[in-house]
Amino acid sequence: MAGKSTLNRLEHTPKHDAAKYHKIDCDEAQVDALLVDVFLEAHERAPREIVLDLDNTDIPLHGTQEGRHYHGHYDGYCYLPLYVFYGRHLLLARQRRANVAGSDGAVEEVARIIAQIRQTWPRVRIVLRADSGFCNDPLLSWCEANRVDYVFGLARNSRLEAALVTQLAQAKELSLGSGKPARVFRDFCYCTHKSWSRTQRVVGKAEHTLDGANPRFVVTSLKRTGAGDDARSLYEDLYCARGEAENRIGEQFELFADRASSATMAANLPARSRSFASAKAGQLRMWFSALAYLLVDTLRRVGLRHSQFADAAAQTIRLKLLRLGAQVRTSARRIQFAIASGCPNQAEFAVAHIRRQRAFSSA
Repeated sequence: MAGKSTLNRLEHTPKHDAAKYHKIDCDEAQVDALLVDVFLEAHERAPREIVLDLDNTDIPLHGTQEGRHYHGHYDGYCYLPLYVFYGRHLLLARQRRANVAGSDGAVEEVARIIAQIRQTWPRVRIVLRADSGFCNDPLLSWCEANRVDYVFGLARNSRLEAALVTQLAQAKELSLGSGKPARVFRDFCYCTHKSWSRTQRVVGKAEHTLDGANPRFVVTSLKRTGAGDDARSLYEDLYCARGEAENRIGEQFELFADRASSATMAANLPARSRSFASAKAGQLRMWFSALAYLLVDTLRRVGLRHSQFADAAAQTIRLKLLRLGAQVRTSARRIQFAIASGCPNQAEFAVAHIRRQRAFSSA
């Protein structure tokens, strides 16, 4: 129930400089650990395998915020936060400057998250999934040294495209014959001239659409299964499913993760992301959004399962179940909220309330 003045002091005032006014403090490590703990506690037993999605996006900056940088890919001044998801579960929301690589800090964050997961689930198989921005030798080597599999996008080049010449010709012939896009896959070994330390398995997608050739590539540590459509399944069923992480990032923005209006670095960015070394200060505005998402997602997962809102976006839940007009009645023993009798979705609201009570009583 902190007021805006207290929150502003939490954002801007170091505890040791203003003990008189600094009423609450933020432990960065505990917030990071909480995100993973909530994910672990949501499962009654350890799954056999989990797939963690790494992704980043841009948070546009329209002022003169400290630490802002121009990013050519997004064509503007922005921050470049790093996210980690397992399905709908948020495991990391890390604010960063935009003058770093997309994978900056990924090894350190993944190592921390996976160590915490393995303390509870020592035998779970872990697969990392990400776009080509994360395909670099430090992350690949860390995965191989720590029993973590991966499926990463691989930026195309002339050597990779040359390896798909035959398949691209086949896809073009199929596309022209059917009048529809066609795909042909090839599974092969590949190594860069300098940046990789070893040869990797690569799956190439030779696709021909009505607009022309569209080759794509992924690199993976997963072994060949021997099935006839193994390469196709790995690309279409496993790698392409990473698009779901983009929907989860969209939900962060629905909960105002893109608000970085503070002029100071302490409020918008954690100190550790400035050089990825020091670990003091707080990316509080992003964490506020992340914790709001945890609450909404838990409501969706626990209170709204099997309802019409079981797969609803965070914004839909906010508008239809949370942003309601109500009469508040306070007595000595309880606080009552009276909602209008004509309010829609009353049944879902009541069921969510009952399930929330049961969840808390059994905790």
